[in-house]
Amino acid sequence: MNFTELYNRIFNESVIDYHKIDYVDAPIDNKYELKSIEYYLYLKNWIDTVQWHLEDIIRNPEIDPVDALALKRRIDKSNQDRTDLVELIDSYFLDQNKTVVVNPNATVNTESPAWAIDRLSILHLKIYHMQQEVERKDSTAEHIAQCQTKLNILLEQKVDLSTSISELIEDISTGNKRMKVYKQMKMYNDPALNPVLYAKGK
Repeated sequence: MNFTELYNRIFNESVIDYHKIDYVDAPIDNKYELKSIEYYLYLKNWIDTVQWHLEDIIRNPEIDPVDALALKRRIDKSNQDRTDLVELIDSYFLDQNKTVVVNPNATVNTESPAWAIDRLSILHLKIYHMQQEVERKDSTAEHIAQCQTKLNILLEQKVDLSTSISELIEDISTGNKRMKVYKQMKMYNDPALNPVLYAKGK
């Protein structure tokens, strides 16, 4: 499997699919086999795409405070879902490389493959929306030129990040990198760790 082509294709597909409807409550139509790596990649980007638009909505200065609080809690839930998906994707890589003999001199990367892929998923969204700005008919030539410059940088970053992820996956598969995964120990959602929540139980 050429993983670079796979995740870039699926992320692009998800972004395009969402924007055909462009509605944060639209049901996801994930056509990939349940629990396959393709399924998780599509779901991951769909969550990111919905959250991108929730973040736009909550920044409306005229938003009703009650609606804003509901949105904030929805975004918190989305962040937890996103983290869970990243850990599932990392579990895929751990399973794929469980028989690899690790080089004694192997180093540990600053982030796992799935957290790098998470950044790439967000990058696809930045590229899509920057492209939209370049194509706006109601903006100035100066705005379009500035956005085109930013878009060019984002596209270059996509190539670099894709290459780096591919090299990391290759290094892990050949034992030249040691894959270590630290589960995200989020404290604010845990009633046993968030002092505001556990104080309620006293």
